[in-house]
Amino acid sequence: MSSPSQVVAIMYEVKDAQTQEVIDSNLDSRPLEFLLGAGQVISGLEKAVASAKKGDKLNLSIAPEDAYGVYQADFLQEVPRDQFEGISLEKGMTLFGQAEDGQTVQVIVKDFSDTSVMIDYNHPLAGKTLLFDVEIADMREATAEEIMQGRAGGCSSGCGCGSNETHDSGGCCGGGGHSCGCH
Repeated sequence: MSSPSQVVAIMYEVKDAQTQEVIDSNLDSRPLEFLLGAGQVISGLEKAVASAKKGDKLNLSIAPEDAYGVYQADFLQEVPRDQFEGISLEKGMTLFGQAEDGQTVQVIVKDFSDTSVMIDYNHPLAGKTLLFDVEIADMREATAEEIMQGRAGGCSSGCGCGSNETHDSGGCCGGGGHSCGCH
């Protein structure tokens, strides 16, 4: 069993269980490294790899509750269209804005009319069961610096997803060139 001071490196591909669409993969790049227990990846993935060892191959089905949460209808909000002046709106497009607390938030345009826009604050993968094919590329003890920082490596260009309580950008596991980042 791995301890919270372990760094895990994985190769992965993740699909939407309903559509079988590949959502994210690092099979053509380098392994994703993360510090176990630091919340750098979704909780279901973290729990599954915690008891694995180097070389293990895992096929996982991760429920929304252990991924990006269940879809919440109360995360929909209708706002005046004039708040989107100068933006060519399209259904399904992702926009970034600023919350009242100054944090950057990601929203999806669900629908719009001449007078209003329906935006969705749910994570793009909320409500989805995710299918992971994972290979444990490496497991090692974390350095003192990694433990202190709460993350593996230097992590300046994205190294994993937030937990299901966060509403960061899309993508599933992050890593070099992927759409997730550290939080």
